[in-house]
Amino acid sequence: MHTPTAIIIGSGVAGLAMSVRLAVKGYRVSVYETNSYPGGKLSAFKQDGFHFDAGPSLFTEPENIEALFTLAGERMEEYFQYENVPVACNYFFDNGKRVQAFTDKEALQQELADKLGENPEQVSRYLSDAQNLYQQVGSVFLDHSLHKSSTWLHKRTLTAFKAVKWPHVFGTLDSYNRKGFRSEEATQLFNRYATYNGSNPYSAPGMLSLIPHLELNKGTYYPKGGMISITNALYQLALKKGVEFHFDQPVQRIIHHEGKVRGVVVNNNNCFADIVVSNADVYFTYKNLLQHQPKAKRLLRQERSSSAVIFYWGMGDNFPELGLHNIFFSKNYKDEFQYLFDKKEMINDPTVYINITSKLEDGLAPKGNENWFVMVNAPANYGQNWEALIQQCRVNAIEKISRILGRDITPLIRNESVLDPITIESKTGSYMGSLYGTSSNSKLAAFFRAPNFSNYIRGLYFCGGTVHPGGGIPLCLHSAKITAELIAKDNIQPSH
Repeated sequence: MHTPTAIIIGSGVAGLAMSVRLAVKGYRVSVYETNSYPGGKLSAFKQDGFHFDAGPSLFTEPENIEALFTLAGERMEEYFQYENVPVACNYFFDNGKRVQAFTDKEALQQELADKLGENPEQVSRYLSDAQNLYQQVGSVFLDHSLHKSSTWLHKRTLTAFKAVKWPHVFGTLDSYNRKGFRSEEATQLFNRYATYNGSNPYSAPGMLSLIPHLELNKGTYYPKGGMISITNALYQLALKKGVEFHFDQPVQRIIHHEGKVRGVVVNNNNCFADIVVSNADVYFTYKNLLQHQPKAKRLLRQERSSSAVIFYWGMGDNFPELGLHNIFFSKNYKDEFQYLFDKKEMINDPTVYINITSKLEDGLAPKGNENWFVMVNAPANYGQNWEALIQQCRVNAIEKISRILGRDITPLIRNESVLDPITIESKTGSYMGSLYGTSSNSKLAAFFRAPNFSNYIRGLYFCGGTVHPGGGIPLCLHSAKITAELIAKDNIQPSH
């Protein structure tokens, strides 16, 4: 009997999860990857004794990873360990206020009451609403294709619609948060969750208020060894299940004939398979691998998500006031997003995020030092003068951090690497360097995200941050699950 075959293009986190899911289903799986390593954006590097995670830095919903190991019949503990982080983030406001976002509900209510004058009952209600919205709507949105009628005709979808209120869809996240909180600071803190998928809280829908549920109700976690350990664990699991990886082998195009996928071209050779799953940027897939220009053009009608400028700094001292995740907020948040999305520029007073994994684990920085991952939101690449923007961004970030911490950090920067929208695109294939494909800056953005399957080529599927349900590690893992279930339902018979 013929063993069904699958080719996956790209070994980002969704591609790795996809390879495991298909291997468990009995497919012979081959993964073709442009880079010399797996993980896509979820990579790491070392520099003068400092270890840096290069990409995503927040870990929530560990059950998504547990599910893959359970499915594969393996003990996750042998590959991967993580711990609970009691403070999701330390927030520093321009007016000198500081807030710790505890992942314990009562501690968070107390903190927001003490520091910002918020009503604990209001905070509790907000988090309960986020939980309810996530459980009712998130379960439909995150686990099912929005492009199949069977999803809409199911009774759970009708139940989900009952949980959706007018402000979730027709109001912005900012207007929703202004009703939920008294202080500007709490509103800004909860507006920030729009950036988790590269969006603008002043135009993205109130529906995004379900995002804090993941971090504050369900918990924030730290994977032992840093975020790269997620990539390593899934890669090892895939190898254990017999997946074959081909690194430094970019796919040149997808072969299809008479409405059916046939395989891919790599190194000018035809590699045949019953199904093909692209974990590459969906725009890149249509434009370059399928050479379907009209479809690629249609995808560009949607606004690109934001990108980032990231400085990786080896710091020659310890900062006790900082934790694993830290945010230094801009004074005028609304202006910052106007610059990012309307002017396609970076404001002189940006919000600065600092991730420091050496806070939780020895050996990631030399003793008495810290490994700073410093990220500033940036527009996607529209051909701006990035050299000048990065230089200015560095000056602005150092000035802000130094001012708020009350000490000049300039002489403490021992070494530096930089990632910007241009290098993000060249390393990961993310079109224009946008981190999450398209933004959610419209009421129905979720429904316009590209589907997880091709409408005109049978056996061609998509997973990853640029298709439904979106970017970020949890959503990429959900996309692999949705796509694997579509493949199972379509039951494509092996080509003989």
